[in-house]
Amino acid sequence: MDLHFECTQCGQCCHGLRLTLSVDEAIAWADNGHCVEVLTEALPYHPDDHGETAQAGYDRSRSFPAVSGEMPLRIAAVLVAFHEGACPHLRPDMRCGNYAARPRICRIYPLESRPFMNVSPERRLCPPEAWAPSNPCLMRGDHIADPALAEIVADHRRTLMDDVPVVASACAALNISTAAFANEGFAVHQPDGRYLSAELKRAKSAQSGGPTPQPWTVVTNRESTRSLLVEAGCIASTTRRGPSYLGSFADDV
Repeated sequence: MDLHFECTQCGQCCHGLRLTLSVDEAIAWADNGHCVEVLTEALPYHPDDHGETAQAGYDRSRSFPAVSGEMPLRIAAVLVAFHEGACPHLRPDMRCGNYAARPRICRIYPLESRPFMNVSPERRLCPPEAWAPSNPCLMRGDHIADPALAEIVADHRRTLMDDVPVVASACAALNISTAAFANEGFAVHQPDGRYLSAELKRAKSAQSGGPTPQPWTVVTNRESTRSLLVEAGCIASTTRRGPSYLGSFADDV
């Protein structure tokens, strides 16, 4: 089934969102005085890729190896632009004041930045008229209709994977060492933008591996998850949903 879309310039997608950024985009965002967060998630460890599924291969490519107690794991750390309310670049007429230099994630909306995810109008903030059948075709079945747009999506995904070593080094330098358990949410870190920008720049230009990584702690807002992790030799603690933890489930601690 084809999916049609045309932006109505309602501005809803420019309010209260976390926008996935590349390292270069995060540096530019932070250097402009805007807030950049680091969202971290602890993923299951795959010792090799024999029999690995496509999803597991993607998870490997977007994460770096780490350890928590006796448990090896992988950390997915994502740089995001965060703003409460309207984006600082949003004009009163709902046009973008940073249009030419806007991040790739803005350029591809409402498409999914992650593979294996189908575009769903129900998960988007756009009004119904944006999805009218008379609008240009966005998706033909599982494929993006516009080749140029498809290349931007592919470039966005490639860049995030290429950035992993830089983000890992910056996390070590900034002592970021807690992550939410896979599929339960994200631990939210909000380092000073000046320091984050400096460490990302340093990591980009570094010839060595950078600071020694710290042991990681896995945080969860479910006691049952914490108990299972501790039994498996992991360093784990409980927390509650809030500014430092975006939980997918209600608190149960």
